[in-house]
Amino acid sequence: QTAKHIVFSGRVQGIGFRFTAFNIANRYELTGFVRNLPDGTVEMLAQGNQDEIENCIRDIQESFTGYISDTQIEDAAPDPQYKSFKITF
Repeated sequence: QTAKHIVFSGRVQGIGFRFTAFNIANRYELTGFVRNLPDGTVEMLAQGNQDEIENCIRDIQESFTGYISDTQIEDAAPDPQYKSFKITF
């Protein structure tokens, strides 16, 4: 299992971003979370198959073309506490 820590920047809060990311991540059977950060970015932890994580990120980017100005992706250590994908606060 692979894990990626992703931070989306741009106009990504208040537009249904987390809900859409949640639905896309669940289509790919990923685990982890998505949440708004105080600085206006959205943080996501995606865990699962490498290809599915990449497809999930691509789908989110395509869904919010024009809203996302930057996407930072880093490798992360898988966290076994996440058994599903959820929106956290």
